[in-house]
Amino acid sequence: METPTVRWRRLLPRTPGRWAAAVAALAVLVGGGTWTAVADDGPPAVQREDRMLRPGGVPIDTSYFTAGGSGKRPAVLIGHGFGGSKNDVRAQAEKLAADGYAVLTWSARGFGRSGGAISLNDPDGEVKDVSGLIDWLAQRPEVELDKKGDPRVGLTGASYGGAVSLLAAGHDQRVDAIAPVITYWNLADALFPDGVFKKLWAGIFITTGGGCEKFEKRLCEMYERVAVSGKPDAAATELLTERSPSAVADRIKVPSLLLQGQSDSLFPLGHADAMQKAISANGAPVSVDWISGGHDGGDNETARVEGRVGSWFDRYLKEETGTDTGPAFRVTRTGGIDSTDGAALKRGASSDTYPGLRSGGREIPLRATGGGGAPTENGTGTTGSAATGTGPATKPTGSTETFRNPAGSAPPAISAVPGVGGGLSQLSSLGVGLSLDFPGQFGRFESAPLASSVHVTGTPTARVTVKATEGRDAVLFGKVYDVSPDGRQQVLPSQLVAPYRITPDQQGKPIELALPAVDHEFDAGHRMRLVFSATDLGYASPAEPATYTVTADGPLTVPTAPAVTTAAATLPWWTWGLPAAALVIAAGLLITARRRTATPAPDPALTDVPLQITGLSKKYAKSVDRYAVRELSFRVEKGQVLGLLGPNGAGKTTTLRMLMGLITPDEGEIRVFGQAIRPGAPVLSRVGAFVEGAGFLPHLSGRANLDLYWQATGRPAEDAYIDEALEIAGLGDALARAVRTYSQGMRQRLAIAQAMLGMPDLLILDEPTNGLDPPQIREMRDVMIRYAAGGRTVIVSSHLLSEVEQSCTHLVVMDRGRLVQAGPVAEITGSGDMILVTTADEVSEPLAEKVASLPGIGSAVRLDDGRGLLVRLDGATTSRLVADLVRLDVPVTGVGPHRRLEDAFLTLISGGAA
Repeated sequence: METPTVRWRRLLPRTPGRWAAAVAALAVLVGGGTWTAVADDGPPAVQREDRMLRPGGVPIDTSYFTAGGSGKRPAVLIGHGFGGSKNDVRAQAEKLAADGYAVLTWSARGFGRSGGAISLNDPDGEVKDVSGLIDWLAQRPEVELDKKGDPRVGLTGASYGGAVSLLAAGHDQRVDAIAPVITYWNLADALFPDGVFKKLWAGIFITTGGGCEKFEKRLCEMYERVAVSGKPDAAATELLTERSPSAVADRIKVPSLLLQGQSDSLFPLGHADAMQKAISANGAPVSVDWISGGHDGGDNETARVEGRVGSWFDRYLKEETGTDTGPAFRVTRTGGIDSTDGAALKRGASSDTYPGLRSGGREIPLRATGGGGAPTENGTGTTGSAATGTGPATKPTGSTETFRNPAGSAPPAISAVPGVGGGLSQLSSLGVGLSLDFPGQFGRFESAPLASSVHVTGTPTARVTVKATEGRDAVLFGKVYDVSPDGRQQVLPSQLVAPYRITPDQQGKPIELALPAVDHEFDAGHRMRLVFSATDLGYASPAEPATYTVTADGPLTVPTAPAVTTAAATLPWWTWGLPAAALVIAAGLLITARRRTATPAPDPALTDVPLQITGLSKKYAKSVDRYAVRELSFRVEKGQVLGLLGPNGAGKTTTLRMLMGLITPDEGEIRVFGQAIRPGAPVLSRVGAFVEGAGFLPHLSGRANLDLYWQATGRPAEDAYIDEALEIAGLGDALARAVRTYSQGMRQRLAIAQAMLGMPDLLILDEPTNGLDPPQIREMRDVMIRYAAGGRTVIVSSHLLSEVEQSCTHLVVMDRGRLVQAGPVAEITGSGDMILVTTADEVSEPLAEKVASLPGIGSAVRLDDGRGLLVRLDGATTSRLVADLVRLDVPVTGVGPHRRLEDAFLTLISGGAA
């Protein structure tokens, strides 16, 4: 009998690898890539079957996705996040089904239309359900079997769904590969780290689940018991541990891709570290990927993550040995800010081996500076001469700080605020500090200015001696700040803090404390500030007042992970793979120029209107009732930059193809400056278009490529306005260089300059920023804005909502082929100075009035259910608002923009998911 462990070692190819497919695709693109890109939409290839199953005796709502073909295929189960349902993972399921998998999604017990009570992935509950679903897959004729009753199957899912993937792999030997995302290894450790109750996240868990009554009785009783006492007991820890993947650590022996979030105070990076150690010790392949986002918000890199999961399954389920599954360790690094959209700049770094959390330790001497006061030296200690200099540094010993835990542990310090819209943790990557420590409630130890930059990747550690009021536990919260050279700005990386419960028997002697695992670069001239606070908003602290004394017994040790390096940028394949693409495009343009068809008479009333679409409909090929676009109508005026938005399958690309005259609508009409659009219509000479993937002759200069392109159109040279287009594109001296030396951003700008030749009055850009990094996206955005500034019109289709929000003046939102909403960006998103504050308890009217009277606050209005406020800022900052709310004892659970474009978009298409 072949076990999963043996199976992954066998890996004999049975189907053509992705490399062969890529070569075939390349051949097609070289021969006619532009025309392939604009071919008409075909009917959806993925079929879905919804049914109610009872795998564990409880009704479970499922969806089953398959694509065409009669061959056998591996299966994939996708679990959803806590508080969600199977609908949240539908898009990923459809993509995997189209890629040759049989995909099953389901709503877990207590969620969606499924029955039963929430039991937090109980082996006899949710995990048993998964085994039953695998039984069902084994009966499907299209699913590949390893033996009777044993389908070839992988599991993936985020958060709650990620945990059940791990648990299923430990409980059911039929599982062949897993890819859990931002999930937990031990739920007790997540909610009771070091014996400290993570009260805000625990409360959000219960609320998101629908209230305590929706949970299994034992879980509800456990939560209420711990929430009242403020301290977890042994029974609570045991209950959560037995339902955690760590309980079956020695039985998870399948290839595992572990994707964990850096912006995550719920399931921090240490959980993925524990998973990696346990699973790799069992002999299975493991890769670890630290993504930018997490439960605290930010960019969850969905497209990249799903792509890597797909490759992982191709390798270990389809057994495509040529598939690249990525490095053993990868981290998305952030640093700096895009000046136009406020997004963090991102880049990837990797290592061929997993470095763990303490690789390349570097000692940073510290000195006590007082709880918010000026730097001081304890009488028994000394101060280090340098933090990271090239010469020796004296290690201070005996530096001591004394501070108090206030009665009622209020007001609490602020680090992460679970549920904050957009993710406060992301702001730390942008150099914005929103943490707050109250004087007298914390002690701090600080390094000298760093002589050189230090990139910390992993868990810093500090050796300290702690004492508390006699007979009491000391509950502390440790964090490492990045302090600016002038000392005025301190940033808490990812807004993370580590809790500690130090019992009386541990006090009075040196102990090592681990700080939060992060990936953060401390610049030269900055200081590292180690802070221990007596309180934190997210956690329960003792209600009794106490005095704490903390002595630093040595330096701060920070891991630098020297083996982790930023990957060198590689040239996209089309810089060498499309030498004939420009000629193909030119030939196509010549053919199109000669193909003229009769068009309806012009409409004089629309002579100055760049675009009006009326009642536009287009059915899928060979379909009588399935529409790619249906009854679409909207109008675009001069000077507008219009963003065309919609999820995959919304009909955006079909609309643009009809607009460019590449395909013909079934109903309705498109008029550009009053002229009806038909293939080859003369008015199309006033339209410029950029379709992603434009190719150039790499050995020619940028200028020569544009000259050649314009000559192929057959139009007079003086009509090209090449110099004007190049000035807007901003390529400068690079025009004289060979295109093969261009960065991707420069090639994209050259492609848009090509679309601008002739200075068309209407410019259409389909995903112009695909594959660009944030600085390149900013440059591309500047190009669009400059072009429209001359009274011309730009229509851009993009998935980057932050880009659209920054660059577009108007929006058209589509879903399932229909218009959802059209109008100015500000009208759709709402005012940017409106802040939504959500609270655990109902806010009274008098308290709302107090908030409204705060300095810099324009108004504060209670939400309809009373559990929150809508606050209009009038000079105050979000961080100041949070501090004032804490001071007023407002039970804050979330603070964020009232309505960003992302929120508006998800609301409009009804696609938001918890």
